[in-house]
Amino acid sequence: MNDKGNSPFTPGSPVPVELFVGRLEQIKEIIRYIEQVSSGKQENVFLVGDRGIGKSSLASFLRYYVKTQTDIFGVHVFLGRVSTLEEMVHHIFEQILKETKGQPWFKNISKFFENYIRSIDLFGISVSFNPPEQDLKELVRKFPEALNNLLKEIKEQKKGLFIVLDDINGLVEKLGFANWYKSFVDEIATHYDNFPVFMMLAGLPEKRDKLSNIQPSLMRIFRVVEIKKLADEEVEDFLNKAFNNVNIKVESDAMKLMVRYSSGLPILMHEIGDATFWIDTDEVIDKKDAIDGILTAAQKVGEKYLDPKVYRAIRSSRYKSILRKLGEIQIPRTFKKKDVEAKLNANEKKVFHNFLRKIRELGVIEIDVEEERGTYRFVNEIYPIYIWMESQRFKKV
Repeated sequence: MNDKGNSPFTPGSPVPVELFVGRLEQIKEIIRYIEQVSSGKQENVFLVGDRGIGKSSLASFLRYYVKTQTDIFGVHVFLGRVSTLEEMVHHIFEQILKETKGQPWFKNISKFFENYIRSIDLFGISVSFNPPEQDLKELVRKFPEALNNLLKEIKEQKKGLFIVLDDINGLVEKLGFANWYKSFVDEIATHYDNFPVFMMLAGLPEKRDKLSNIQPSLMRIFRVVEIKKLADEEVEDFLNKAFNNVNIKVESDAMKLMVRYSSGLPILMHEIGDATFWIDTDEVIDKKDAIDGILTAAQKVGEKYLDPKVYRAIRSSRYKSILRKLGEIQIPRTFKKKDVEAKLNANEKKVFHNFLRKIRELGVIEIDVEEERGTYRFVNEIYPIYIWMESQRFKKV
């Protein structure tokens, strides 16, 4: 195998800023809100989009923009495993500490955090925030006051704060979070004339809906910014940038295949790009390289997403049988219910409607509203490939 160096693709992680493409409309909208923060207005944005659509990449890009183009201090806080307000506040202030380490105003920040800072050299961790549980509870209760005091400490260097709370899906289902956030905004509105803090939550659409159901009045607080799939030309732009960065040429027919099977989803762009990068041996991506890369990516994507949420979640033997037949039929991305039903036996037909409802709930297919009634499509081009691969493996057992 050739020593190719590092892949320019980052499956499962936010895209590097230099490779970020698209989202111009959403970026312009959010920048308008950032500019208002500079004048002292508090802003709240809910960034929503399906899993793998690029919410974290957009949030990372916006934090980079704030850092390089404004006098606002930005932090990007990941809360994937966080389920309590105390954990959330701990993560926010610890990230602020880490981002300010080495900055001229770190002494001011150190005073603000008093005795709660611990310097650690182990594993390259330079600083951590470790208040006792009781003090964390107090920080949750007095969060607006704490942020306001923090702003006073850095006012000579920075005019505001930009805080991204990413992957909040575990928090938003809790009544405590909804009530806390509404209280946070209400207190700012009634007690502070100048509060230059931009809070941006990033999560799934269904989690935003859940939050709205828990606390209906909360949704009036947020400016909702939704991100959808990238256009084909944006996917091609990204793939060209990434491969050009490592001096690899992509032939036209290979590019068309990679763009098609990426389905406008950043998560698939990276999986396909990464798999194809490692398959290529001559620094020219041809059609065969692209096909092999797509098949490899389909395997990885299926193992990551379809295996745990579909194959392991489905217990019914009839459901499993239908899933295998979907693969054997080698259906395209879009299919008609009646066409698949014609291939099923009597027992499978009895549960086919419920099967379709189940895999819709699992995020595998969706109703194709642009076609006639009873038409469905897979949410991306990769899923039917993996289902076909699984059906072939079953036949060999």
